[in-house]
Amino acid sequence: MGEILLIRHGETAWTASHRHTSYTDLELTPDGERQARALGVMLAGRRFVRVLASPRQRALRTAQLAGLDVDATDPDLAEWSYGEYEGRTTADIQEEHPQWNIWTDGCPGGESPSQVGERLDRVLARVTPLLDRGTVGLVGHGHSLRVLGARWIGLPPSAGARLRLDTATVSVLGHEHGRQVIQRWNQPAPPPPGTDPGPGVRH
Repeated sequence: MGEILLIRHGETAWTASHRHTSYTDLELTPDGERQARALGVMLAGRRFVRVLASPRQRALRTAQLAGLDVDATDPDLAEWSYGEYEGRTTADIQEEHPQWNIWTDGCPGGESPSQVGERLDRVLARVTPLLDRGTVGLVGHGHSLRVLGARWIGLPPSAGARLRLDTATVSVLGHEHGRQVIQRWNQPAPPPPGTDPGPGVRH
């Protein structure tokens, strides 16, 4: 039985400043491109029966720099639609709505947690039968991949709140004794030799 590798794209200007980014089609920053190349080292030797990516250029560029051949783009792998909150930070939103929580409230003019969950359930329904043949790669975004991880282990979309996911990381979904499990989560690529990764967190 194969695995599902979840690959979050590298840094963009908005992920670096913690701004919600869904349909805004940003490029990777130079650091994001370096992160994506480092993922290629991490993924070297992996064979995939299928690689799907979000249609956003930050996901496709990450796949390209990581050396992945994308078989198809899948709109269901796009990031959570933030609607009126696109481009805003959580701190900014909570100045107006102190109790706002994307995992329970969703976004006005965007998607609810259940709508995002339905999308990612469709992705899982399409790729799970492929695991009899080998490993599947999914290249996407922070919130949507967190929902996908939660749904894989039978939890509601809101449980993605407990699955922090940084930029340019790999997570692995698989099986243990016939049960669907998370084998590894939020694993960053090692920094290039001679570089200092610094104390910061990759958002």
